[in-house]
Amino acid sequence: MNFKDNLKAALNGEEVEKVPAISATQLGIVDAMAGSNTTWPKAHEDAEQMAALGAALYEQAGLECARVPFDLTIEAEAMGCSVNLGDLDKTPGLSGNPFETAEDIEIPDNFLENGRIPTVIKAIEILKEKYEDLPIIVGIAGPFTLTGHLMGVENLVKSLKTDSFLVEDVMDISLDAMTQYVEAINEAEPDVICVADPTSSPELLDPMDFGEFAQGALEDLVEEMEPQSILHICGNSRPIFEDMLDCGYNGVSFEEAVDVAEVKALQQEMGSDTQLVGNISTSQTLFSSATDVVKEEVTAALEKGINVLAPSCGIAPKSPLANIKAFVEARNEFYE
Repeated sequence: MNFKDNLKAALNGEEVEKVPAISATQLGIVDAMAGSNTTWPKAHEDAEQMAALGAALYEQAGLECARVPFDLTIEAEAMGCSVNLGDLDKTPGLSGNPFETAEDIEIPDNFLENGRIPTVIKAIEILKEKYEDLPIIVGIAGPFTLTGHLMGVENLVKSLKTDSFLVEDVMDISLDAMTQYVEAINEAEPDVICVADPTSSPELLDPMDFGEFAQGALEDLVEEMEPQSILHICGNSRPIFEDMLDCGYNGVSFEEAVDVAEVKALQQEMGSDTQLVGNISTSQTLFSSATDVVKEEVTAALEKGINVLAPSCGIAPKSPLANIKAFVEARNEFYE
């Protein structure tokens, strides 16, 4: 069974030869740039470099996927927001917003031709042509996160209390934009779409409000996806985990703050077909721990029943390549 078939089976809840070792989230690291002849910020805006860096951890560490892009500002940029492409230490971030008020927000007529959307689509096509048996994962922002980008997160949080109807209106626009983007991604035929919706984390959105303001849009969005799907929400997502499992994605990706054994029991209790993806610490273990610590954490996740082994969130750019190699090696050693 090749890597693509193995991941597909895992996300379908079927028997696998080994639990896949992938990254559903950001995987560009500085240590892999020289070996792939890439660099940031160039790889954020050049399709050839984006594809090469997206596959670099497969080529150099044995990670069982390629994944693009490396940030969550693609959609907001195409909507008209300004983006600082960052440097070797940080991924791109928003630097300006063209909307004076939330009522001004609308989708440009040329949305899919704006910014770096064409770059991402081209990078997917390059990877599909080069790697027949390697799963290609494309990351996109969730509708609530895009809404935060367009309104400003502080304004979004305030408006939830003062003008929830306005939030719903902007959410409708965000969902429409994301649906258009997903349709374009479908045509490029990646294997998995990972929706990262960090602004809907319980650390920003009251868990009691997740169902009202974020869940419905996530459910509507996944209905438009032709590839398999993963939903990633940052932080301690345990208070909304039942809702995440109910959103209809093939997998849910979560951080180390959530215990694998606990949500494994929840998954089985609910009879959920959604698979568990995670949750090796990126902020500590993969970023700064010794390789033996990486291996211990991987082994523990596998013993607890993780369905797809992955970093808990986006890999920090300065994470050592040796730790990504240890991540894959530990999975291999688990089956020896």
